[in-house]
Amino acid sequence: METRKRILVVDDDIDVITVLRTILTKEGYEVISAVSKEEGLEKLRSEKPDLAILDVMMTTHFEGFDMARAMLNNPEFKKIPFLIQSSIDILVTSKASVQEMAREYRKDPNFKDLQVILLKNISDGTAGIDYKGEDGQTYWFPVCGFIRKPVDAAKIIEEIKKHIN
Repeated sequence: METRKRILVVDDDIDVITVLRTILTKEGYEVISAVSKEEGLEKLRSEKPDLAILDVMMTTHFEGFDMARAMLNNPEFKKIPFLIQSSIDILVTSKASVQEMAREYRKDPNFKDLQVILLKNISDGTAGIDYKGEDGQTYWFPVCGFIRKPVDAAKIIEEIKKHIN
C-alpha cells in the first residue's frame, strides 16, 4: 500500500488550518499542523513532511518568512519544498533571475518602500521573496511557490502537485 504524502500547515488561524485540512485530506494527503514557527520547526523534525505550507503573519509580521529562512539554512530541512500562503499581491516577471528583478523593484520609487515583494517568474516558475526585516535590512530567499488567501482549493492542489506527487 502506498503511503500518503504528508503536508505540514503552519498558520495561527485555526479556521485556515481546518479549511486546508479538509481540502488536502479529500485529495488523499495527510495533514499535520502547527500554529507557530517554533512548533512548525519541531513538527518538521518529528514528522518529516513531504511539503510545508507557511503563513506569513503569525505572532510577528514575518514569522513565516523567518521559518522559511530557518528551513533553508538547516541541512535537515532545506530539501523540504514549501509554499508561502499570503494575501499580498504577487508581482510577475519574465526575467531570468527573480532576485535580480526584486533588486530592480527596490530601486523603483513606486516599490522601494514596500515591506514585502513576492515575485514569480512566469516562464519557469521560479519564485522568491524580498522583504524588509524589523532591523531595516532587506532579505531575499527563494520559495517553491505561493498560495493566495482566501483559499482556492483547485489552485492549492495544482500548486502542491508541482512539488510532490
